[in-house]
Amino acid sequence: MRTLTIRGEKKRIPPYPHHKNFVYRANLFFTANHLLGWFMVNGPRKALRRMWIQKRYGFSVPLNLLIDPTSACNLNCLGCWAADYGKTSELSYDKLDEILTEAWHLGIYDIVMSGGEPLMRKADILRLCEKHKELSFALFTNGTLIDDSFADEIARLGNLNIFVSIEGFREKTDFRRGKGTFDKATAAMDLLKSRDIGFGFSVCYHALNYEEVCSDAFLDFLLEKGAWMGWMFIYMPIGSDADSSLCLNANQRTYVREKLGSYRTRHRFTLIDFANLGHKAFGCVAAGNEFAHINAHGDLEPCAFFHYSDTNLHDKTLKEALASPFFRHFRKHKPLSENPHRPCPIMDVPEKLVPIIHHEGVLSTHLHHPETAEALASKTRPLAEGWKIKADELFRDMPEKEKRKFRRLARFIIYRH
Repeated sequence: MRTLTIRGEKKRIPPYPHHKNFVYRANLFFTANHLLGWFMVNGPRKALRRMWIQKRYGFSVPLNLLIDPTSACNLNCLGCWAADYGKTSELSYDKLDEILTEAWHLGIYDIVMSGGEPLMRKADILRLCEKHKELSFALFTNGTLIDDSFADEIARLGNLNIFVSIEGFREKTDFRRGKGTFDKATAAMDLLKSRDIGFGFSVCYHALNYEEVCSDAFLDFLLEKGAWMGWMFIYMPIGSDADSSLCLNANQRTYVREKLGSYRTRHRFTLIDFANLGHKAFGCVAAGNEFAHINAHGDLEPCAFFHYSDTNLHDKTLKEALASPFFRHFRKHKPLSENPHRPCPIMDVPEKLVPIIHHEGVLSTHLHHPETAEALASKTRPLAEGWKIKADELFRDMPEKEKRKFRRLARFIIYRH
């Protein structure tokens, strides 16, 4: 029987595609340090099928497909780049249904939704979860649109997980997201906990809140609220109008890494820190290597933070889109660094941004504030230079056996296509 430790108690994990199973597999992916662990994330049958499909079609099939059903949102958060896609962009129900149907046939079993606020399309999302019961769904939401009836539907369906976004305690959350948002988000958590739903939380940490969101007090609070896992995303200055003062310097990023790592170990709690767990994911997962993003305009992007594309799902099938020249070009640049603690082309190795993005047909998908590769790299280069010193220290401390294992597994798992 599969179990996961939550608040010091072993919880039984139902079979795929249950929402608790999503948490279990996310934990497995980011703790795997050998080939068998990676292979077992979705089970041997699904893994073998996915590998066979990749070999048959000759391109990489992502483990997770992130889709924005809409760019509309009921909040107006400070520094939110999602609004730059345009508040009126959305993918129709028929288009979403088409994408999900093809995703299953391609061996993609995990669908994650963001936005905008995906629950602006609440009825369509429930309808899609009902129709595609063979898929596992999850969505990132501000939580303000979750009510009793929606929580009941999540419990009934079983294949939809929820990640409630929060920025810290009341003052920090309401500062960025608007007065009263903290209370609505935590009330949503109470509703989900009351139905025994294995939900999670999502945090964007930046220079103004990183100490609070990494504190034992805050993480203990979320555990008590019923969270089964947490996603921690570092702030990235995406878009020409982004506030770079919110970016963390190397010392602050190191602080986050150590605090979250300590808490994760002490409580055996699934905390996924994207900026600092690249060595667990075998490097950058973008451009079809475990991850791909479809925005509300239909553009296929390497990841949710990499706003460049040469392909739109309104013009091509998902299979055709995943075989795009840009995705192939992106993957040819991997590994982006021989140091697994420097996996990201935006924040860690911005010198790779220009050659990656400068490819025929690639355009910025930032509708209102597009920026060139050179402009984005100029913002993150000083941060990357500072982090390189810390990352090199971490790399030097890795046992030689671990270094060799990373290189071997990274090339086998991620860089084959």
